[in-house]
Amino acid sequence: MKKWLIILLVLVVAGAGGWYGFLYLHGGAEPFVLYGNVDIRQVSLAFNSSGRIRAMTVEEGDQIHAGQVLARLDDTSLRLQADKARADIAALDQALLRLLNGTRPEELAQARASVAAAQAEATFTAQQRRRMQALFSGGSGHAVSRQELDNAISADDMATAKLRSAREALRLAEIGPRDEDIAQARAQLESAKAQLAILEHDIAETVLLSPCDGVIRSRLLEPGDMASPQRAVYLVALTSPKWIRAYVSEPQLGLIHEGMRLSVTTDSWPDDPVTGTVGFIASVAEFTPKTVQTEELRSALLYEVRVLVDDPDNRLRLGMPATVRLADEGSGTARRP
Repeated sequence: MKKWLIILLVLVVAGAGGWYGFLYLHGGAEPFVLYGNVDIRQVSLAFNSSGRIRAMTVEEGDQIHAGQVLARLDDTSLRLQADKARADIAALDQALLRLLNGTRPEELAQARASVAAAQAEATFTAQQRRRMQALFSGGSGHAVSRQELDNAISADDMATAKLRSAREALRLAEIGPRDEDIAQARAQLESAKAQLAILEHDIAETVLLSPCDGVIRSRLLEPGDMASPQRAVYLVALTSPKWIRAYVSEPQLGLIHEGMRLSVTTDSWPDDPVTGTVGFIASVAEFTPKTVQTEELRSALLYEVRVLVDDPDNRLRLGMPATVRLADEGSGTARRP
């Protein structure tokens, strides 16, 4: 009787083991569970320029969005410089416009009148010169002195030079400004515009904008503090991406693979899981007890697994414990890759 009981017990144990193996191989095992913690990226935000902080608009724990204004520097000096640059641009723009428009009709008329006056004066001085020469060379003796003749000659030469100068001025007025002068004026205007653009960029840099969505973890400076690119103003925790950092032993590596879908629950929402995907499995073991491994110690090696999660309601917080179940959708059973 005892012999039959032993045989029956062996058969029961063997049958239970076979049934468990069958269920495991065909998806009937209990869900494979990992335990880890929520991990997120953090960003230190600082101004790109130096200056005194004028205002800070958010507090620790506030939700922020990409493009939101977080802080401002005092920009009074930069705005005054920008106003001066705009005035310089207006003056240079008018100077260039004057060169492009060329000589005005009134200026041409004035130049022609100057030529006519110089012509009349040259004609008169030429007549005086001829008279003086005739009187000085006359047979009845010197009616005029040598000094008077020299004065008439000098006056005629000066009038002729004035006429030549007036004609040259009229020709230049008719031609208009030189191309080189126009190019120089245009270059000066572009330089002033570039300087204004630099000032406007510096003014824009006095506003600290959020580069992404996140949560303010730490407010490191206050209004009145001197800010610089080397001094962080805020410490921001990003709302995306988020992942669960967990560890699996070497025998469990055969049960997971990259891209496997899963569900993540926390103690706060045990019945409302969020979806996730295995995004990373470490290729190097951690927490290795010894450099030389025996067959028994190999199972103590742990490999990091990162499970990327979709958390639209922002329920998962940094460091929060989480339970990860690697399961097929709808089956609730462990999946073997």
